[in-house]
Amino acid sequence: MSLASPSSDRMPASPPGVPPAPESPRVALLGNPNTGKTTLFNRLCGVMSKTANFPGTTTRSRIGRCVAGERTLEVVDLPGAYRLSLGLPESKVCRAALLGEAGRRPDLAVVVLDATNLARNLILLAELAELGVPAIAALNMVDLAQQRGLTFDRARLSELLGCPVVPVVARRGDGVPELREAILEMLDRGSAPAPDQGRLDPQSFPSLEDWTEHVVAQGVGGRRAVGAALDTVTERLDQAFTHPLLGTLVFLGVMAGLFWTLFVLASVPMDLIEATFRHLGDWTAARIPPGAVRDLLVQGVIGGIAGSVVFLPQICLLFFLLSLLEDTGYLARAAFVMDRLLCRFGLPGHAFVPLLSSHACAVPGILSTPLIPDRQDRLTTILVAPLMSCSARVPVYVFLTSLLFADSPLLAGLAFSGCYLLGATAALVTAAITRRTILRGPSRPMVLELPSYKAPSLRNALLIAFHQGVSFLRTAGTVIMAICLVMWWLSAYPRTEPPAAAVALQRQAVALEGLGQPERAAELSRQADLLTSRHAQAQSFAGRLGRTIEPVFAPLGYDWQLTVGVLTSFLAREVFVSTMAVLLQAGSDDVESAGVLSRIRTARRDDGRPIFTRATSASLLVFFVLAMQCLSTLVVTRRESGSWRWAALQLGYMTTLAYLLAFATFQGLQKLGIA
Repeated sequence: MSLASPSSDRMPASPPGVPPAPESPRVALLGNPNTGKTTLFNRLCGVMSKTANFPGTTTRSRIGRCVAGERTLEVVDLPGAYRLSLGLPESKVCRAALLGEAGRRPDLAVVVLDATNLARNLILLAELAELGVPAIAALNMVDLAQQRGLTFDRARLSELLGCPVVPVVARRGDGVPELREAILEMLDRGSAPAPDQGRLDPQSFPSLEDWTEHVVAQGVGGRRAVGAALDTVTERLDQAFTHPLLGTLVFLGVMAGLFWTLFVLASVPMDLIEATFRHLGDWTAARIPPGAVRDLLVQGVIGGIAGSVVFLPQICLLFFLLSLLEDTGYLARAAFVMDRLLCRFGLPGHAFVPLLSSHACAVPGILSTPLIPDRQDRLTTILVAPLMSCSARVPVYVFLTSLLFADSPLLAGLAFSGCYLLGATAALVTAAITRRTILRGPSRPMVLELPSYKAPSLRNALLIAFHQGVSFLRTAGTVIMAICLVMWWLSAYPRTEPPAAAVALQRQAVALEGLGQPERAAELSRQADLLTSRHAQAQSFAGRLGRTIEPVFAPLGYDWQLTVGVLTSFLAREVFVSTMAVLLQAGSDDVESAGVLSRIRTARRDDGRPIFTRATSASLLVFFVLAMQCLSTLVVTRRESGSWRWAALQLGYMTTLAYLLAFATFQGLQKLGIA
């Protein structure tokens, strides 16, 4: 639902003669970052929401439906902003939405205030009053404030501010029913602002800060000693978490735990999804006669959907874990620590979590870049995230390092680790170049508010994971499946007759079966199938394309078979392994088996030369570390950047970089006599 689309803001047209249905009242949620605004949104709307971009921006918002009494409200979760008057993207988006410049103007605004830091939060409420938008103050996290010994005079605060004040604990849902009632009461008054009697006019004070301090002094009381004791504990934790050495070690430990959890736990549902779709494909193949329709359904449709859905566990788990970390207040401290390193390469500390997550998969890594406030920093992170070695590269790394160092597991392990180091180095260098060229300009200083430590909301984390998963399937999934269908068609057509050698082997197999030699017959039949598959692959559109493009990759040491493997791997990197197993008659996709590696190592080109020399294997390894070979990532890059030109730049730059360094690797090793 886009705020700029009239059809998204209004009910469907009524039939002739029937009065049009009234629009649902629109309520805007506004607040500073880390005030629990999104948690309150989830309490109000639950799963009845969807994600949308604001018109002309890539800033995302969530729009949901809230049932209050017998009425349905439309709730818009605006981006977190400290001031409406600032020239920052989030401030501009909030101001445009509140003024009706980005769709229908809200009937009411709910300003979420952090009860533990009320003075700073009130500035946003004062600016909202200047826009003439009726408001309700939702005083959130009152439980934490009470732990600090603070008390609130709700009636006095409401009188001073000139609007209703409703204490809530969004994490637990306390006060949410009262907030719904307050919203209905204000809407029933025709959205008229509360009387100004007793209201303190901010204009009568030297500054907004003076006004907020006076409001707090008049409406907030309590035992400050308790708060001072808690502040001391918080300060000690902050000293540890933001310390240059200790903070870095803690951060690495936390991120290693997150990375390990994401990598290990996501593999279970991912394997389950793959097994489910594999059984679904087998079930479909068993019930549809052989032919183009069966191949389309099994290999194209089911395979395409599986290629989209398989990313879902990583995406949902990533956002679930990030939400838990953000709720605790630790994520802000982690960003502060990593800013010291990443700022040298033109990236903020916020970029580290997306880059680290990209080691599991670039798709969820890019999807987590909205954590980065500055658009230029966010775009830079999106562009370099795929350079981090993802889990899809692991089978290729195992395959090629085993070929390179078959007799030295130690060297194979070092080469494997070197792949990760090469990718990370390329990402940081690319970021530094990007911020000094196409995205040059002053970086936005990383100003962080260190929020209070608190227990995370499991319900909120689950809802965020659910919404991110649904959003991914709705936007990226359909495009990915369409691309998979196209790639399947290129690999499956045109249909060809089995080669003469395969026909002869099949006849021998039938004869041996009649002579009572089933094992030998099965082996010959398997060889015939492999020859047929290899012939079909070579004669397919993809195979012909490989022979046509072979001269382009020849300087890298690749023949037409390796070219086909590289081309098909642009669908997904791990496809390279199975492609090579079929083309080179390995007879198995388990490339970690010594027997398979032995047969692949002795495979020959059409002219009889070995396919996998050390120079060729090293060249392939460098190429796969740096190349953009994931259509899913390109689709998500387009979604998050708002334009295909950034995805095209990402594809062009990474492919060019991979080609040049792979070329240098192959030619350099050749000159050194390492064949």
